[in-house]
Amino acid sequence: MTARDVAAPWILRPIRVADDAAVARTIHEVMTEFGCSGQGFAIHDAEVAAMSANYPGGRARYYVVERGGEVLGGAGFAPLAGTTPEQATCELRKMYFRPEARGHGLGHALLDLLLAEMRAAGFRRCYLETTSWMTAAQHLYVAHGFEPLAAAEGATGHHACDRHYARAL
Repeated sequence: MTARDVAAPWILRPIRVADDAAVARTIHEVMTEFGCSGQGFAIHDAEVAAMSANYPGGRARYYVVERGGEVLGGAGFAPLAGTTPEQATCELRKMYFRPEARGHGLGHALLDLLLAEMRAAGFRRCYLETTSWMTAAQHLYVAHGFEPLAAAEGATGHHACDRHYARAL
């Protein structure tokens, strides 16, 4: 354990413009680490370069995980593309953590926060996409009540994702 581990608490907070570069770097590094850098993965989404502008609050929110002033991960949600407002379905988006942020219960804490925020934003259902080789992520989602789906929903453009989940809010 280092002095940083003792002195600096983990903070979950809404994204700021100043976080954009760190969030983009995290998304690129983690997706590359897990072999998700080809076409059909979120690494190519235009919003990655300016996440704060694409998640301004309301029905599109993104939170970061920070420690000692360094952004080490994050996740957000927005309406699921290709669905209607009446369907009240959001998508859990871009939940990634750098290696040093893993194993501290931050995924559970952030997902709990996001699920509450989704309900507060008026959504009644949450959808997500991942890959079969991101097993820790799948365990996290199932532990939070997500159930596997037979096929993709919406119009995310992430055709390379081979696992789809949803849960009621």
